Amino acid sequence: MLKNNNPLRSLMRIVVIMTALAGLAFIADGLWIKAKAVIAQVLLDRSFNQSIATGKPVKPWGWADMTPLARISSKRLNQSEIILSSVSGQSLAFGPGHINNTPLPGERGTSVLAAHRDTHFAWIKNLRPGDNIKITTQTGTVRNFTMRRAWIAPYDQSGIDADSNEHLLALTTCYPFDAKEQGDDRYIVEAVLMD
Repeated sequence: MLKNNNPLRSLMRIVVIMTALAGLAFIADGLWIKAKAVIAQVLLDRSFNQSIATGKPVKPWGWADMTPLARISSKRLNQSEIILSSVSGQSLAFGPGHINNTPLPGERGTSVLAAHRDTHFAWIKNLRPGDNIKITTQTGTVRNFTMRRAWIAPYDQSGIDADSNEHLLALTTCYPFDAKEQGDDRYIVEAVLMD
């Protein structure tokens, strides 16, 4: 058997192997992220259903910094998301969050929900005036809202009145929807309680 002592050939073989291993690592990392996202949604659904059954907030996993607060859905757009009790960076990775210093959905004032524009609130750009937005609370109570209007505003001049005399729901996300970096503008949908 002939020995191949060509150092260039050996180096090329090592480069090919290392490139293949790096590619496999990237693929595995991408699959792991997708798997965590799917598993998280299953755990959120389960803990929301347990919250309804027990009447008490149930964490989706032991180290979670939030609990499911409600479910938001739009039948026309075939969308349904668990609303979380926090808008921390960790929470927003898993779903829309309720902004703490605003009323709960259905209470007097404006309840504000926020989520990322490229994931959990990508669909709000397709809402139209008159669309029904359903909120199911962790007690099982259903609140129906009707979309009234949408607007774009700077993040620090949203025009949202948390102390409104009406029973309002505001859905907010970064704008524009197709941007790759964070911007200063927000897309805001306002809906009014119909019940």
